[in-house]
This record gives sequence, C-alpha cells and structure tokens, in this order.
Amino acid sequence: MNEMSPIAQATDDDTCHPIFRDTPATTEFKKLRKRLLRQMREAIDGFGMVVPRKNKSRPRWLIGVSGGKDSYGLLTLLADLKWRGLLDVDLLACNLDQGQPNFPKHILPDWLKTNGFEHRIEYRDTYSIVTSKIPQNATYCAMCSRLRRGHLYRIAREENCDVLILGHHREDILETFFMNLFHGGRIATMSPKLVNDEGDVMVMRPMVFCAEADLEKFAREMNFPIISCDLCGSQDGLQRNAMKEMIGDMEKRMPGRKDTMIRALSNIRPSHLLDKRIFDFAALGLDDNN
Repeated sequence: MNEMSPIAQATDDDTCHPIFRDTPATTEFKKLRKRLLRQMREAIDGFGMVVPRKNKSRPRWLIGVSGGKDSYGLLTLLADLKWRGLLDVDLLACNLDQGQPNFPKHILPDWLKTNGFEHRIEYRDTYSIVTSKIPQNATYCAMCSRLRRGHLYRIAREENCDVLILGHHREDILETFFMNLFHGGRIATMSPKLVNDEGDVMVMRPMVFCAEADLEKFAREMNFPIISCDLCGSQDGLQRNAMKEMIGDMEKRMPGRKDTMIRALSNIRPSHLLDKRIFDFAALGLDDNN
C-alpha cells in the first residue's frame, strides 16, 4: 500500500485545531476547510516558504491580522496546519491599530486570547497621517499600506520574526496583475515570497491559490468577528474595484477563468513575450546546419 502524502493525511484526518470544535459538522464545511488547507499547503511547499534559520532555531512567523475575513482565515488555517504537525514554525499574530475613528479595540484582543493565539497589539496613529496628506476624494490605500508595512517590518524585527505573513488571496493576485497591465505598463503581480528592501524580513502570502468566495464562506461558518475598514472601504471608484468587477464579469461569462489565469501566472514563456531583458532575441538565429 502506498503511503499517503502529508497533504492527503491532513485532509483525510478529522482531527483539527480546537478553534473548530463549534463549527458546522456538515460535509460541505469539511470539504471547504480541507480545500483551503490543501491550497495553502500547495503554496507553502511549492514556493519554499518554510526557510531554515541560520541559527538552527525554529522559524518564527509574524501574521498580520487586520480583523477582516482574509486575515482571520489566514491565522486559523495556519494554526490548523501547525496543530496537525504539518507546519514547523512559531506563529505570532499582530494587529496594528491605526487610530481609525470608532475602531473596536477590544474585539481582536478578546478573540485572540480566547482562542489561545500568541499575539501583539500595536497602536500607531497612521490614520491621521494619511488623512492629513491625501485629499479627501483621493485613494488612501497606497500610503496606508506603506505605513502599515513599515511598522510590521519593525515589529517583526523586535519580535525576532524573520517572516511577515500576509493574507492576500487569489483575487488579490489577479486584480494586481491587471492593475499593473492596464495602469502600470508591466507584467507583474504580488509575489508569493519576497525579501524586503532592507534584506532582513521575508514577506510571504500562503493564500495565493485560495478563492475569495471560499474565504467568505469560511468566515461566515467560523463566525469570525469581522471589523470593517472605515478608511478606504468607504471610497468608491478605486482602480482595484474596477479590476474586481472586470474579473468577476469574465468569470460569469466563462466559468473557470480565474483558475486558468492563476495557472497562467505560473506558466511564463519568456520567448513569447517582448522583454529583451529576460530573453535574448538578438542572439536567436537559425542553426548553421540549416
């Protein structure tokens, strides 16, 4: 009899993290959880996300938790993989309270504590900085993201974490690709694994193959206490929203296009593009024997 792979063992075994003890016992939910775990495991293994430390200690990951459906799902699924013995890393959840008005400060600390997650809550008033520098009818997201990322890098260093984990999913990857294509004039998207400019923190996105619709269903079934973003979530007409609508329309007209596009991003053919930096067209010629 052939031995099952770690992924198969993870998806066939009903034991799971205690956070799932009160979740639905339906077949549909079990399939959803197993699918998300399998997709995360595919990204973690495929992109080599568990990087050994030079001092031989166990890797320590800082998990960015905003209070949205994606980051709740990210932390919960990573904790489940760790619980099953399939992720040999330490996890530290971190929420950056950015000083937004009416932000419910108690929700995340209470949830993290109740579910036994090691965590750090950091208060930094980036809200005032963003709103003072960006016109009211403009998009806050870019500056807000840069400021937040800088603080998360700092916290990672302070907490001896060599990796920052972010909760971007399949649709985020596709939307970024089309934003770069239409507005940036380049073929690029969010990387599943990169090193920051200072060279001391790796940024990883283990949910790049996970569908947003699955994460929405997962969040509902898990009854996560979702915290909405009042800063950028209230702004209409963002370029990313336009990309989301376009991709959603394509999926309705041609079901399965999202999966096809994600596969395409892993199947690049430099000789069939136009970038001379990644393929030497000038050196291409006919064989001398022809």
